[in-house]
Amino acid sequence: MEPTPDFVLPIPAADTPLSEEEFLQQVRQAWQVCERFDLQTEIWRGQILRAVRDRYRHQGDERGIGFQQWLQEHEISKRRADDLIQLADRADELLKERPLPPEAISRFSKRAFLETAAADPEVQALITQAAAAGDRITHREVRQLQAEWTALHSDLLPPVVRQKASDRTLAPRYVAPLVKELEKLPPQQQQELSQELASDPSVETVKEITATARQLSRYLEAALQIQALNAHPVDLEQVLIEAQRLEQLQTVADLLQQAAQLESTIARLYTTWQRLSHLSDRLYQASGASTPQLQALLEALDFLSGDMVQIELAGQIVKLHIFSERETNALDSPPEF
Repeated sequence: MEPTPDFVLPIPAADTPLSEEEFLQQVRQAWQVCERFDLQTEIWRGQILRAVRDRYRHQGDERGIGFQQWLQEHEISKRRADDLIQLADRADELLKERPLPPEAISRFSKRAFLETAAADPEVQALITQAAAAGDRITHREVRQLQAEWTALHSDLLPPVVRQKASDRTLAPRYVAPLVKELEKLPPQQQQELSQELASDPSVETVKEITATARQLSRYLEAALQIQALNAHPVDLEQVLIEAQRLEQLQTVADLLQQAAQLESTIARLYTTWQRLSHLSDRLYQASGASTPQLQALLEALDFLSGDMVQIELAGQIVKLHIFSERETNALDSPPEF
């Protein structure tokens, strides 16, 4: 990006004739120019921060201590600085290939600009042309256009669907979510759903297959989170085939989601129980005969802090025996004399 006449960056190289004071003075002047602009401001700020960071690096500050101190003095967080430098880097990459005047850049939101910089070249061309023509650019529009472009060129779709999406007889906004969900599935499920779509490439079929693919991806995601399946490996793809044949895919998906939730609940329960037990032990050691009410509190909570946790649920007493694998091994081991 070419600087404007009012915006001049000092050279960060260590061998520059600028003194430290002159360098920082030019940085302050460039920063003040940014107060008059929007996205252009953010890009310039990123360039300023990059110049300051590189200046310290050229001086041998590889760990970034000097740069972090400079950020603290100017009340700029490290995360904010990293975001602005990334924006400046993306701007350099995008505008090197597709130069835009400042007035066109101002038509982007910050997120839209970053989305555009990360988009495919063909999408970048469409977006930058629209900005140069005076259109306001939002990140949702860029993301949608990128998704539609990806869908139109995805090998996961049968040719008839790509053709219908290309000539707009099948709206790309329906096809894009389908491709996104298909990408999460194993090849066999991708092929089966693609064949089903090819036999009836209608909007209704696209919506139905998108819902099915989303359901399948949630099933796979839940399955990967279940530790019990690591101890007892299961052919998840074959499970899918069998569940689909019995029309029980939703039941299996719900089963796995509940199993994953139960394991997560057990983990949270164990962690909470450990904390409660630790606090009870600490209070027990600190109390004594002179604190009868504290003793009464600990006794009342013993049903929760002991190895046997007990609560009343729906008129029934539910007991859970909590012990770790280490304790189990100790119980199985013969006593030592």
